[in-house]
Amino acid sequence: MGRGKLRIYLGAAPGVGKTYAMLSEAHRRVERGTDCVVGFVEHHGRARTEVMLHGLEQIQRREIEYRGTVFTEMDVDAVLERRPAVALVDELAHTNVPGSRNAKRWQDVEELLAAGIDVISTVNIQHFESLGDVVESITGVRQRETVPDEVVRRADQLELVDMSPQALRRRMAHGNIYTSDKVDAALSNYFRPGNLTALRELALLWVADRVDEYLQQYRGEHNIRTTWQARERIVVGLTGGPEGRTLIRRAARLAEKGAGGEVLAVYIARSDGLTSASPKELAVQRTLVEDLGGTFHHVIGDDVPSSLLEFARGVNATQIVLGASRRPVWQYAFGPGVSATVARDSGPDLDVHIVTHDAAGKGRGLPVARGARLGRSRIIAGWITGVAGPVLLSLLLTSLDDVGLANDVLLFLFLTVVSALLGGLLPALASAAVGSLLLNYYFTPPTHTLTISDPKNIVAIVIFFAVAVAVASVVDLAARRTHQAARLRAESEILSFLAGSVLRGETTLDALLERVRETFSMESVALLERQSDVDPWTCAGSAGKSSVVRPEDADVDMPVGDHMALALSGRVLPAEDRRVLAAFAAQAAVVLERQRLVGQAEEARRLAEGNRIRTALLAAVSHDLRTPLAAIKAAVSSLRSDDVAWSEEDEAALLESIEDGADRLDHLVGNLLDMSRLRTGTVTPLIRVTDLDEVVPMALVGVPVQSVELDIPETLPMVAVDRGLLERAVANIVENAVKYSPGAMPVTVAASALGDRVEVRVADRGPGVPDDAKDRIFEPFQRYGDAPRGAGVGLGLAVARGFVESMGGTLTAEDTPGGGMTMVLTLRAAPGFAPVGPDLPARLTS
Repeated sequence: MGRGKLRIYLGAAPGVGKTYAMLSEAHRRVERGTDCVVGFVEHHGRARTEVMLHGLEQIQRREIEYRGTVFTEMDVDAVLERRPAVALVDELAHTNVPGSRNAKRWQDVEELLAAGIDVISTVNIQHFESLGDVVESITGVRQRETVPDEVVRRADQLELVDMSPQALRRRMAHGNIYTSDKVDAALSNYFRPGNLTALRELALLWVADRVDEYLQQYRGEHNIRTTWQARERIVVGLTGGPEGRTLIRRAARLAEKGAGGEVLAVYIARSDGLTSASPKELAVQRTLVEDLGGTFHHVIGDDVPSSLLEFARGVNATQIVLGASRRPVWQYAFGPGVSATVARDSGPDLDVHIVTHDAAGKGRGLPVARGARLGRSRIIAGWITGVAGPVLLSLLLTSLDDVGLANDVLLFLFLTVVSALLGGLLPALASAAVGSLLLNYYFTPPTHTLTISDPKNIVAIVIFFAVAVAVASVVDLAARRTHQAARLRAESEILSFLAGSVLRGETTLDALLERVRETFSMESVALLERQSDVDPWTCAGSAGKSSVVRPEDADVDMPVGDHMALALSGRVLPAEDRRVLAAFAAQAAVVLERQRLVGQAEEARRLAEGNRIRTALLAAVSHDLRTPLAAIKAAVSSLRSDDVAWSEEDEAALLESIEDGADRLDHLVGNLLDMSRLRTGTVTPLIRVTDLDEVVPMALVGVPVQSVELDIPETLPMVAVDRGLLERAVANIVENAVKYSPGAMPVTVAASALGDRVEVRVADRGPGVPDDAKDRIFEPFQRYGDAPRGAGVGLGLAVARGFVESMGGTLTAEDTPGGGMTMVLTLRAAPGFAPVGPDLPARLTS
């Protein structure tokens, strides 16, 4: 029995017609004779959708009682027993009522698929798990019902049900989505044009990315190497030179001309040593291409044109943007260059743009980081010139009239110099030796023999050989010194930029190790350390696929001190590269130490903050603790006095003073202990599902009844909170409001639902707080305005915010219309208890 196939209708928002499209597809399949049943479809009172259910077999839903209410969910067992060919299951992201077979409906769908039943389902883009934060930033509503992206990504068929925001709002206004009493609230909140446009863009982009995945998979399965120009993908070839910025901007303009254009900047680095590009310039270009919405890629390849074309075809690019060569004209004698080669080999499926720039034809001007050794191709060319060149020159000169021995010597000397320039010393020596023999045999009397009759010719041949050897040595030495100087220049520029970035704090350890890996073309790099010679190695940071755990296992091991080493895997580095690697290793140690110092500085900052809190605490309690203690002491002393006969009323007043002082002390000490727990991170909320109308009234016990007006609707959803912490937080907020509110103006405590959140608003009619002080009032030991000294130490709001944030909520201050301040306490609604009200669109999945 094979696995069933999943088809999903995706929409940008509720009401676009996903369920209607799913039911239309079901009717088409039933007409074709397919056994199709409705596992679960919710029409939400929409008449046209409800009509589409007629004529389709519906599986009886399962009834589940929860907290005194009966809910209906899909009966998975009944669908499995019925075993239809196709089952319709609406709202893929739906959370099942507790007591159901599975927690989420997509898990029910997985069971049906595993049983070989095809499933057609629906989902909105806002319910994708990876897009939760994005959707919340757009709509202001956090979706609690989500489905993992991988579930949708595995669907065999994904169809987007699209509708413009204007058309969807018209459908809403006509009453085709929600009832008339909810239309105005929906249009002014969730269904605003901006929200719908952003959600629509998210849906279109997500589907487009999936299309790209399917296309790449198909091309790979069928080994298709040619480019399919489904959309413009522009590859920018970078060399690290100054023209790169011009190329990136030009490519971005080309991408803007077509819908969905994409820019991919790529730098091809050779695998035989240090990178030949300026790392500083490459970093600038990487930032530029990312700012323009493109991506940067670093590829290793010895044959730059082939590597560039292979990358372009691998990403299904349609265009390549290259800069005009910076080489002088005379260097074209050594080859056509990268741009010309790519244009020649690109084929008909890739357009190549050669962009002119200010640096064209002016030389590279970049540090060419090459070793003292010459390239293999140049050495071969030097040997060919040094050995075959004199033979061909001899054949040419023998076919001409006698040009004189002096001219013959100069021509052979020229070949020796050319072979030295190309291949170095050994090909030049071979050229001098072969040239001497050929001069002797063909051009010094008697010819065609190795004997020389005239002593002057012997001197000429010896001088020729000596000059050839000397010139070859000088040329070879100059070439090697030039290459070494270029390498040192590259090294110094790399290390200078690296050291500067480290000193400025711009480089993290992982970024530095990645730079090492890219610079030396390694598979992995790891910074290892241990406490002593007998302790095991630990990895302080790594970059690459799989790093080694011991320096002995690495291809390259660079010690840093006694108990630290930089381990590289991939290839063995030549000796000249280890000097630069040693500098990188030292920098890595510096970065690691700096990161640890930053952590220690943060810890020191926390300790200093603790000291500041303790100092403020001592300053605050020096008066605020002594004041109630003094009152209690005075009252007790009075009661114990034998000199005064207290009446019952006087004794009651003194006892009341003692009780008030004790209450003040208890409240103050409780806040101090709570703040200590918050500062040390020992507050662990015990989250439970709770009704607000059970908690808020308990928090008002400490304030006069006539000073507070309470408005907590019974229809509010339940909240997931710690009851004790919430009660303490609300009590502190209300007590603070009552303290500053005029006696004749009661404090209002009201609660309401907003999407998947519940807000408690405590409004007073006091003097209010300026905007620049609204955050400071939540800091410990802060009392705004002319609060009396006996009003506390300024911990109430700080403790309240700490408790609320520990439960996942927020506490902010706003101005009360007409004067005063409103504290807004926002809490999360408990799962499965979303409100039924004007904010219903925020939680619908269909």
